[in-house]
Amino acid sequence: MAGEATREMLDLTRGVASSPLSSEEGREFLQKRLAFFAKLFCLIDASFYVVMNAMASIDHDRPPGDWIRTPHNVVHLVSFALAGWLWWLLVRGNRSYAWLRLIDLAAIEVFAILFSLMGFLVEGIFPDSGPLLAVSNVLMMRAIIVPSAPATTFWLGLGTCVPLTFMSYGLFQRPEASFFTGSPAFNTVLLAVWSLAAVVISTVASRVIYGLQREVKEARRLGQYTLTEKIGSGGMGEVYRATHSMLRRPTAVKLLRPDLAGEGSIARFEREVQLTSRLSHPNTIAIFDYGRTLDGIFYYAMEYLGGFNLDELVRSHGAQPPARVIHILRQVCASLSEAHGLGLIHRDIKPANVLLCERGGVPDVVKVVDFGLVKDTKGMDGLNLSGSGTLTGTPLYFSPETIRAPERTDARSDLYSLGVVGYYLLTGQRLFEGGNLMEICSHHLQSKPVPPSMRLGRPLPEDLERLILKCLEKEPAARPQDAAALRQALGDCQDAGGWTEESACRWWRDSKSRERAPPAREVPTQVLPGHGLKTEVMEGPKPAAR
Repeated sequence: MAGEATREMLDLTRGVASSPLSSEEGREFLQKRLAFFAKLFCLIDASFYVVMNAMASIDHDRPPGDWIRTPHNVVHLVSFALAGWLWWLLVRGNRSYAWLRLIDLAAIEVFAILFSLMGFLVEGIFPDSGPLLAVSNVLMMRAIIVPSAPATTFWLGLGTCVPLTFMSYGLFQRPEASFFTGSPAFNTVLLAVWSLAAVVISTVASRVIYGLQREVKEARRLGQYTLTEKIGSGGMGEVYRATHSMLRRPTAVKLLRPDLAGEGSIARFEREVQLTSRLSHPNTIAIFDYGRTLDGIFYYAMEYLGGFNLDELVRSHGAQPPARVIHILRQVCASLSEAHGLGLIHRDIKPANVLLCERGGVPDVVKVVDFGLVKDTKGMDGLNLSGSGTLTGTPLYFSPETIRAPERTDARSDLYSLGVVGYYLLTGQRLFEGGNLMEICSHHLQSKPVPPSMRLGRPLPEDLERLILKCLEKEPAARPQDAAALRQALGDCQDAGGWTEESACRWWRDSKSRERAPPAREVPTQVLPGHGLKTEVMEGPKPAAR
């Protein structure tokens, strides 16, 4: 129950709990809240201006033009015009944290002075508690909308009482205020007490909201890591961007979903961490840490990777040049070669699990991620947690033997899946399309792949096309026999080396000026009860034209 509450708070309160002093997210959140405060204040104040002037013109039988030109109406116009100007300013560009706090403190004092001046300038009978109600509402609005420490709200509220008190004493001295019982001093003190009550109530409101923010911030802490934003989800967990309290390095933290936190799921989650942490190749995601929170949420921390996965790459930019496809696939082979050497079969190689990023100023660096379904062929699990004997993976990238006899799959199954990924990169289209799981599986078992050049409608390097089709052979013995051999064969292709670092740098510079692809229309992969089968929708958005 506690774990579920924590997860809900993480999802619903992103940005609230970050420290504005050290967080860009917190600064952005403060600017959005101040903009909303200015917008709401402007609209409410303008509504009062219109309604009150319309009613006053009718009641006093005066032309609207004469009434609008009265001094207090001019001040009223200035107040909501100033709020509108602040609103416009806050939605245009980024403002520094210091500038935002200055606006926060100064604006409410200026509005309090303007409301007090409006009350002092109004014609005729003393307007009862109008200025007091206006200032009180402004204080309440700020306490609810703008994140602030209670002490700041309190002293800011007291500051608004000063012009209100002086205005009230001057009004109570007027002859038309003689119907009020008590002396001007008594009535002024009474109004000041009501003002102080508004200050106290707004301070309490600020303290409650500020306290909730601190609680959320604590809920967002996992050991030494503070979560900032959700960046992904899968069958067993959800991934958040995070920062380490001491190292300040960007980190990705994967949480075990509370609704899956049974003994078996916990064991599989721990196993994923333990097996992945054995891998040290630079093209494999690196694991930093592992732990469990006091309320029972399991997590592990890994390197944060910017960039995008291969599915996003193809959807944004279409089919890729053969030289780049070779460059990418060789790096995946290098990662798989280490894993296979340790007896680990990934079993979920697909575009979404291969990321392209920039590392150390080097572009187009591949990172293989998500070892949640890895199979340990050397039997180091100690438990039957690897899904032996179950249909495991993502249907669009199944190898034929995964469907026929999943318990006998070996490293060559990953090479088939990698061949499907290579086919997708070269053509911008899926190897096999189908309306349901059975149709997709039938294609993998029986259908002969259409050569990539025919699918694409233009020639491709024969050696690369031949190698991709070899990876897609139905029988494992007909494929390259290990990842190292496939990597070498890719390196021997005529276009190998054609995608240089200069080419990659130029592409990344150009791509940063373009809009990133929209999120994939796919169901997060998940294990189906009783099958160990990860699902993915069979159709999605068409690849972008090149």
